Amino acid sequence: VAAQNCRKRKLNAILHLEEDVCNLQTQKESLKKEHTQCSRSISRMKQKLNNLYRDVFSRLRDDQGRPFNPCQYYIHCSSDSSVFIIPKHLVDSDQGEDNDKEQKQKSD
Repeated sequence: VAAQNCRKRKLNAILHLEEDVCNLQTQKESLKKEHTQCSRSISRMKQKLNNLYRDVFSRLRDDQGRPFNPCQYYIHCSSDSSVFIIPKHLVDSDQGEDNDKEQKQKSD
């Protein structure tokens, strides 16, 4: 009787584990679909942002009426909704200095 009860509990445990596996497989498929949808959405948003960026740059002019070159400038939006045109070489050099500081701190 004890052996029968033990086998019965083991079979019940196996059945529950099989149900859990099925549920997890269903959840995995659902998450894969969600991931695919999110990836597509991100790609669309990136494309829209890129189009907007090009559109904004096509309309910008410096003091002499010349267009800004998007290869040489960044558009920066601050938290107070101010928009700035910043030369890339200034931003790139600031990032390089920050990376140098981080590397020095890690080596110390």
